[in-house]
Amino acid sequence: MDAFAIYRLPHASHCTLVGQSGVPATLPELKMLDGEERGFVISPFTPDDQSPIIVLRPDVMRQCTCDEVDKMMYLPYHTMRGERPLQPASRETYHEDFSRFHRAFSATGIQKLVLARSADIKHGGMVPGHLFSQACTCYPEAFVAMFSAPQCGTWLIATPELLLGRDGDRWQTMALAGTMPYSEQLPSWSDKNVQEQAYVARYIKDCLDRYSDEVSLTGPYTTRAGKLVHLRTDFNFSLSDNATVGHVLDALHPTPAVCGLPKQEAHRFILDHESCERSYYSGFSGPLNIQGDTAMFVSLRCMRILDDRFRLYAGGGILPQSEESMEWDETAAKMQAMLSLIDDGTES
Repeated sequence: MDAFAIYRLPHASHCTLVGQSGVPATLPELKMLDGEERGFVISPFTPDDQSPIIVLRPDVMRQCTCDEVDKMMYLPYHTMRGERPLQPASRETYHEDFSRFHRAFSATGIQKLVLARSADIKHGGMVPGHLFSQACTCYPEAFVAMFSAPQCGTWLIATPELLLGRDGDRWQTMALAGTMPYSEQLPSWSDKNVQEQAYVARYIKDCLDRYSDEVSLTGPYTTRAGKLVHLRTDFNFSLSDNATVGHVLDALHPTPAVCGLPKQEAHRFILDHESCERSYYSGFSGPLNIQGDTAMFVSLRCMRILDDRFRLYAGGGILPQSEESMEWDETAAKMQAMLSLIDDGTES
């Protein structure tokens, strides 16, 4: 194998290993993911020459347990040696970004933006398969995936957010926005969180109405993801005869949960002004027509595995009433999902 992906669907009892011989194919746009494509899809936040859409062909496939992945020493982990070093965001950089994003609301008319940051954790050697196994144990409700290819390097994700999935002839997606620490008591959601979730849900409903004549929704309701809770709305729909998976993915991604509103204006602002180089963070990944599974999940709660460090990513929705210290704390809480898997790491 020259590239691979291992994934475990939420609450599943087994993992699936997909391996490819040779360099995986890349696509210039999501619309090309039609009904004939088959493989493990890895999409960045913004496709470009440095971060292309990757379709990993299933030349090798096998089911295994998480414990078996822990012992797989033969997998080809790509660490992107020789690439340009990335600069993770410091607290001062985050302050500058937040101020810039917050000023945009009055200057541009943008309603919502999502601000991301990264943090480096040094390591002196690690076994990625062990981290995958730990993630499966710690986050049974999440989609856990590790993928590695020459074009993207090696990533580990444990995400709660479904972008697009299929169950027979029905399709599902969700609006997941608003974040609070988990507690035994039912949370009291702030107006900011409620408004943020409503933005995402409304956007997704508008997208689905273009490709389906029958859309039903449930929520919003509170759902748990590790040590956090979110507001969630579930969507169930059928695809129109002239709609394809690629068209729906292209319409949905990036959702306001990882980008903002209006979509095009927010996306352009992020590309022009955000210090964090997102790469495959806040993109999506998952199986497409593999053993009957099509399940694309937003690449959140993730980290990139480099030669001597882990790069953790997190982001949060910014509205006019957002407070910087609370948003910083929220990203720190989200990073804890990956940080808790790392032993003896030191931030740099």
